[in-house]
Amino acid sequence: MSQLPKRFPDREEIAVVRAEADSLEPGNRLDEIRRLAGRVLGRREFGKLTFLDLVDRSGELQLFCEQKAVGELDFDLGDIVGVSGRPMKTKRGEPSLYVEGIELLAKIRLPLPDVYHGLTDVETRFRKRYLDLLVNEESRRDAITRSRMVAAIRRALDEQGFVEVETPVLQPSYGGAFARPFVTHHNELDQDFYLRIATELYLKRLIVGGLERVYEIGKDFRNEGVSYKHQPEFTMLEWYEAYADYRDTMARIEKLVEAVALEVIGTTKVTFRDAEIDLAAPWRRLRLPDALEAEGLWTRDEAELRRRLEARDVDVSHDHTCAQLIDHALSAFIEPTLVQPTILHDYPIELSPFARTTDDDPTLVERFEYFVGGMELGNAFSEINDAAEQAERFSMQQSEREAGDALAEEGDPDYVEALSYGMPPTGGLGLGIDRLAMVLSGRETIRDVVLFPTLRGI
Repeated sequence: MSQLPKRFPDREEIAVVRAEADSLEPGNRLDEIRRLAGRVLGRREFGKLTFLDLVDRSGELQLFCEQKAVGELDFDLGDIVGVSGRPMKTKRGEPSLYVEGIELLAKIRLPLPDVYHGLTDVETRFRKRYLDLLVNEESRRDAITRSRMVAAIRRALDEQGFVEVETPVLQPSYGGAFARPFVTHHNELDQDFYLRIATELYLKRLIVGGLERVYEIGKDFRNEGVSYKHQPEFTMLEWYEAYADYRDTMARIEKLVEAVALEVIGTTKVTFRDAEIDLAAPWRRLRLPDALEAEGLWTRDEAELRRRLEARDVDVSHDHTCAQLIDHALSAFIEPTLVQPTILHDYPIELSPFARTTDDDPTLVERFEYFVGGMELGNAFSEINDAAEQAERFSMQQSEREAGDALAEEGDPDYVEALSYGMPPTGGLGLGIDRLAMVLSGRETIRDVVLFPTLRGI
């Protein structure tokens, strides 16, 4: 077997050469040589003339191959080739490359799926994402959209004076969200650790340390169910900003999403879950108590709220506390109605162990969640910065755990100690990167925008 080339230097993207060819008059070609490389995904024979469709990440271009120039072509669909030639436009107006040299760079050994119709079996698409990307242009486009979205978020926060940091994925205790953790064991230390469920508590330690504006984009892990919007391994952005509150944070997130949409897809208008949505700031503001009151569901009386939900045929058998009942009412009756971008704010204190109370009602806290297309994108607070108050909130959460809420915060004495050294007033926010990618790409399930989603074993 002859050794294939180890490199193919000086190649250009197909999209660039295609644009050159498209600018020509039909029947003309340029004198300059261009070098391209990619996968052969189409072939048509016309006597001594062969047309190949060459595809790379940027696009597709027809290769115009005359036998007198390149000889017999012994290539299969799926082979990766390198070519050199001159941009041209055929007499029928098709942008092409007149090929003067072609070489095999990698040989396909298994047949591709139906290239014309694409890979349509959903299970195969997710289990063999490399095949999905090979034959489905939309999948490649979605992957690039997500990558550009993350880059745009980083660029915007960097320009606003935030510092990107990294915090531990393996944590001796977990916190920052209501969730079940994954547990692993460190053999050398003979100690259990948890895959983080959030980056919150470590990032706020950095605010105590004086970094003032910090963010992290990274993986979190929650040992929970799978749905169109949930994966046990997912990507979150969290930021914390000293000397800001939740109102400042509201303005920052709506402007960030607007700017990212404009940069990545060129518009703030998207179609998501069959709805036409405009992501432009400002977004609608709505108090959670007002939203629940409009549904006849605003009460802090646990027995009464349980009765009202049961009257609407809601199964509340797994809800053991008032906080769980309020959250159930929110997810069942409020969240699905929030199609246009909406900031839902002022939450009951029982649901929010890290948020400061509002000025006019100590039973409510300065927390908001924001929704698009009936789906929560993220969560934000005016953060508690008093160590004694934080310790009291952890005690409240312990009472919730004893009442049957297994997801309530366990508490973190080391974090309380960190707050004891003083943390400035701080606004913090989490954004689901996967969910924002769903919105910008118009995909209805999170598995479409995660390159390698978690799947049940076969």
